[in-house]
Amino acid sequence: MNWIKLEQPDQLDQIQKQADNKKVLIFKHSTRCSISRAALDRLERNWKEEEMKNVQPFFLDLISYRQLSDQIAQKFDVEHESPQILVIKNGESIYDSSHLAIDYNAIKNVVQ
Repeated sequence: MNWIKLEQPDQLDQIQKQADNKKVLIFKHSTRCSISRAALDRLERNWKEEEMKNVQPFFLDLISYRQLSDQIAQKFDVEHESPQILVIKNGESIYDSSHLAIDYNAIKNVVQ
């Protein structure tokens, strides 16, 4: 996967603007959590660029950027969870899932 690291608050405004033309996926990852690692591994193992060409993936290390994770929750009106996937379209979250419910096929159905 070609992750874009999410590390700056101003990237959230860019994501909102970008999501007018292309869906944006945000993966919030806890480097201290085995469930988060398993969810990330499953997602990366199943990711197929040809199926996901209309989505831009962002990766947030929420241990290093916890305040940014809180800003995501507030900006996109979702409860903070970890790990968590959000799909953003037209400036708002149209899908979110967490923990072992993070499923590639469900994400694929939302972004296509």
